[in-house]
This record gives sequence, C-alpha cells and structure tokens, in this order.
Amino acid sequence: MRILLLGGTTEASQMAKTLAAQGLDAVFSYAGRTANPVAQPLPTRVGGFGGVDGLATYLRAENITHVIDATHPFAAGMSRNAHAACARANVPLIRLERPAWAPADGDTWTLLPEIEEIPAALPDTPSRIFLAIGKQQIGLFAAKPQHHYLLRLVDQPEAGLPLPDTAIVIARGPFDVAGDVALMRTHRITHVVAKNSGGQGARAKLEAARILGLPVLMAQRPVLPDGDLANTVEGVLKWLPHEADRGV
Repeated sequence: MRILLLGGTTEASQMAKTLAAQGLDAVFSYAGRTANPVAQPLPTRVGGFGGVDGLATYLRAENITHVIDATHPFAAGMSRNAHAACARANVPLIRLERPAWAPADGDTWTLLPEIEEIPAALPDTPSRIFLAIGKQQIGLFAAKPQHHYLLRLVDQPEAGLPLPDTAIVIARGPFDVAGDVALMRTHRITHVVAKNSGGQGARAKLEAARILGLPVLMAQRPVLPDGDLANTVEGVLKWLPHEADRGV
C-alpha cells in the first residue's frame, strides 16, 4: 500500500501523524500557497500536478494505491481533479472532510451559495468588516471599497492589496474565543465574512460574533463529486484496510 495524502488542513496534519506512526508508506502533498507550511512527518511534495492528466500520470508513476483528499473544503478544483484522476487511474479515493458549521441560538447568519455573492450583500454605508476568508479571493471585495477591512492572514502579502482601507493581522490558528472577541472589539468590527470551512481551529470567530451580536455573512461550501467520505482520521483508517483487503 502506497498512499498519497492531499493536505493543507489541520485534519491533513493529523492524518499524516497517524500514517507515520503506523509506519505506512505515504507522501504528503501541499498546494504551496503558504510560505512556511507546518512540517510533516512524511515525505513531502509541493505544488500542483498539472490538472487531471498530470495527477493520473503521477499516481501511476509513483505506484499510488490509495488517495486521501484532506484538502480545504473550498479547494474544489483540487478535489474535483483528484476524483477524476483516481477514476482514470483506478485508484481508490476517500475524502477526509470536517463537518460544516451550523448556526446556533443567538447567531445572525446570512448564508450565500458562493463567496462571489457576498460583496453585493454587504451594506452600502461604510462599515468595518472582518474578512476572514484567507487571501485568495480578497479582490472580490474591491467592489465595495468604502468599507474598512480587517484581514487575518498566515503570511504577509507580497504585493499591494486591491482594497484601499485595510488592517492586517498575521497569525496562524487555532484561535480562541476570548482572543477573537478582543480582536473584533479593538477593530470595532460591524460584520464578519467567512467561508463555511468547519472544524474547531477557526470556529472562534463565529462564537465571538455571537457574543458581540454581530451579523455573519457565510459562504456555503462548493458541491463536490460523490464518493467515499470520512469525518475523522479514524474513519479513514477503517477504510484503508478494507480497500486493501479487497485487493484494490
């Protein structure tokens, strides 16, 4: 058994530790969007594969027998490519996906099907927005330049931002509720923008918004292809021997 682990999430790091602890032959793959990624206990490759064709070729060349897709819930392109490439190369695939967040009593959420719809849903009057979506889609919010945007990023931006009024906090999660409450109070935040990533590492901002009575504009997850799914590392481990026992 030789495993390709597509990473970039906390769950992927947990999966890597478990695979290494069990002595399984596995390769950890990063997209390469973070300057200083968390070190992993597995051999690591960085960068894309060259689409479906490139990934299918890699699977065959490296004798990969199983693929674990533990990429971010919004990395839809990679997940779709993995699904198509594994089907082409006849390699079993499972997705390790943390459950989505759901609003609780006291939350004021507006759910939008796509992140692209959120800028238009922001108020027209100048407001103070905690833009908790990472760096890839910041440019969408140039359509509402009248707002002040608070950005929390893992790396300092290498180039200028398309938003004229921003504050940047460089930090790596997990975050805690008390810290996020203090952050939002310090920056006098009026609205929170988030993607429904799920998990515990970034949930604090939602609980902080509830405590402060702030509205949250939440982008729903993209639709991904059907297939084997696990919500925990243990679920993936149960799947691996099952597939191996079948001689796949």
